[in-house]
Amino acid sequence: MEEKKVLLSVKDLVVKFRVRGRVLTAIRGISLDIYENEAIAIVGESGSGKSVFTKTFAGMLDSNGFIDQGELIYNDPALADTTVKLTPGARKLMLGTLSRLNDISRYELGAETYKQILELEAEKKRRTSLSGEEKKAIEDEMADLKFVRTNLFNEKQTYDPRKEKDRIKAAEAKLKEYDAQIKALESKEAEIEKAKKAEFEKDTAFVEQYNQQMSALKAKYEQEIKGQISEETKKRNEILGKEIRLSVGRYGLAKRIKLTHALLVALKKAMQLGVDLSDDALLNQVFSTVVFRVKYLDETANTLHGTCVLDLAKVKYTQDWVQIRGKRIATVFQDPMTSLNPIITIGKQISSIIIKHQGCSEVEARTKAIELMHKVGIPKPEARYDDYPFQYSGGMRQRIVIAIALSCQPNILICDEPTTALDVTIQAQILRLIKDLQKEFGYTIVFITHDLGVVANIADRVAVLYAGQIVEVGTVEEVFYDPRHPYTWALLSSMPQLAERNTKLFSITGTPPSLYNNIVGDPFAPRNPYCMKIDTLEDPPMFKVTDTHYAKTWLLDPRAPKVEKPEIIQNIHEKLMKTYNL
Repeated sequence: MEEKKVLLSVKDLVVKFRVRGRVLTAIRGISLDIYENEAIAIVGESGSGKSVFTKTFAGMLDSNGFIDQGELIYNDPALADTTVKLTPGARKLMLGTLSRLNDISRYELGAETYKQILELEAEKKRRTSLSGEEKKAIEDEMADLKFVRTNLFNEKQTYDPRKEKDRIKAAEAKLKEYDAQIKALESKEAEIEKAKKAEFEKDTAFVEQYNQQMSALKAKYEQEIKGQISEETKKRNEILGKEIRLSVGRYGLAKRIKLTHALLVALKKAMQLGVDLSDDALLNQVFSTVVFRVKYLDETANTLHGTCVLDLAKVKYTQDWVQIRGKRIATVFQDPMTSLNPIITIGKQISSIIIKHQGCSEVEARTKAIELMHKVGIPKPEARYDDYPFQYSGGMRQRIVIAIALSCQPNILICDEPTTALDVTIQAQILRLIKDLQKEFGYTIVFITHDLGVVANIADRVAVLYAGQIVEVGTVEEVFYDPRHPYTWALLSSMPQLAERNTKLFSITGTPPSLYNNIVGDPFAPRNPYCMKIDTLEDPPMFKVTDTHYAKTWLLDPRAPKVEKPEIIQNIHEKLMKTYNL
């Protein structure tokens, strides 16, 4: 099999949202490799997590959303390669950083003793405060109460004060009741902790032993960290100082100083805990709490040169996203009218992006914009350059959105259901345009859709999402002609093209699970007509079907009973050929 370059590697991605005092888990441990120059379709029902998943690629999550864990490793040599200048001011700052690194490195000498101090403090905390289970139970109960209270309060705001006085009074009384319950829970937590502390103080033997051990450990620790660091550590710190400079060099002076200080604090904490800073993976983790690490490679008299591993899950600053969003990863959204500014001309909207990201003059940007308009199929682009969005049809507006997305020649183009708002005849033209332009520009397509008919036309591979997880992934031929997950069977069975005269359209019974809850077992189990007992108890692993085809279902376990896919999707190729008279 031909080796393909991995452009974006997603590993164990978990994305959560804070909604009305509760936390919703929208993406639950997705791992997926996206290859260079391929077209991969992300398929699933509304609410399955398709758009949320791809928004993480460009840092476009809503303000209440956050990546809880996982990696998004983006392999772009041009962005990874970093060079910073060594001005006299920079050298002075680096000397100060090196001096500070040598100073805090003494904490490594007492790392083992420091960990013993932390263990002793943790033992005291276990005796004087709520256990993790007790605290979580109270927090969950309180979160549920606050959620119900917020919903009731919002509902009360909709009542008519003139006609629904009784409902308002009842709601106010219930709100007071909820407030009292929340206050009682807070008091309960405080009382339990107070009782545990009192019980701890009564155990005089343990208190005396604790105080003696803690005093001895602290005295030992103070003595250890007064020692001298080795020459090897000093050489390591020289490299660390250069890597700090490389990692913060792209920012302004004030931010560089702030980030350098934050990195020194993170490194001091790691040294106290005895983290092995010679391990690249561990050092990357330490840096990532502040800014992604640029690894030192070499230097000249006036520059430092390094490279970095771009983990998009760890990018924190807008300035970094400016280098990625649009330039490297672009998005075509569902409705072109929400993507275009109605009071700015079409040409200006394209050329302004070109000027911003490519540093062109206005004349050069106009020439490039007209060329792009021609490539995406706008007739007489010179004449239409100064038109406004309302003067274009829906299909032409979507072509302009594609032109804007391609204006910086990104290597990943995310298409978020770009044909849904368009007429059926125009949909085929837009799909053909996206594929044709891929051959010219060489970008990777990530196509989000719920329409499996679209998938067959555009995708090389398909990833099927359900309840924030990938349940099946494979080539388009494997997923269409040899699907293995019951959810994929249901999606394929729902295709209107497979329906026959005088028969009902197939629909999937039930609804997806609430992502507020902790899902036990296979999330599709309640809707799965082939559900087994194990589906309700354990989450299935990802079973390998072929080197390119995987499915997350217990039906693929060797111990599972043999189940045939539904009759409606057997011989699907012949049925589609018959439907379209091919």
